[in-house]
Amino acid sequence: MKDQDMKRISRLTAILTQLQTKQLITSTSLAEKFGVSVRTIYRDIRALEKAGVPILTEEGKGYSLMEGYKIPPIMFSESEANALITVEQLVLKNRDSSLIKEYIKAINKIKAVLRYSTREKTELISKRVAVSPAISGINTSNSLMLIQNKLTNFQALIITYQSEDANKTTERLIEPFALYYSLQENWTLIAYCRLRKDYRMFRLDRILKIDQTQLKFTPHTLTVQEYLAEKEKKFKTPDIPVS
Repeated sequence: MKDQDMKRISRLTAILTQLQTKQLITSTSLAEKFGVSVRTIYRDIRALEKAGVPILTEEGKGYSLMEGYKIPPIMFSESEANALITVEQLVLKNRDSSLIKEYIKAINKIKAVLRYSTREKTELISKRVAVSPAISGINTSNSLMLIQNKLTNFQALIITYQSEDANKTTERLIEPFALYYSLQENWTLIAYCRLRKDYRMFRLDRILKIDQTQLKFTPHTLTVQEYLAEKEKKFKTPDIPVS
């Protein structure tokens, strides 16, 4: 097989991966990513369609895969698999148990599709990667996955929050905005607090209770970078929660 043919097969596989991981993708962005012309991408899309891949075209917007269509499992290279296994050791030390639980389920699915030879090597890597005992790995929260779900679905939450000195608790109706991992290895939720009528940071280990609601809110136009930049004007580091 010619080198040019190999490159095209590799590009077609990568385009499939892009289509599976993104809702809409443009021919221009694909051309830039793979260093080819837009006309070449048009030909690639037609080739995939002829091969039976149900690609939807939205004029002026881009391409997407038909809802429900699944492509065969992607084969990972040895380096890619090792990277995932190395990250696993770090995640297992994370302080949110819900994140650990979901990551283990995901990584087990990935391990199941690895070639046997690659799987053997990743098992060796997992035994040869250690994380400093200075990172405690003590679980202090179990709500990260729930909060992420509400953040992406724009649903408000009611939380019972404990103050830093533990002498006071307040009930807040909040709009989840972003998540921040602090220097103290704690997850912090950045949210719009309807009580304070402003954005606030809530450490997950101080959230005593979470009640789900059906209240929807309008997506925030503020970016995480803008929020943190504004906060750093008041503090040397954004790691200090403000209740």
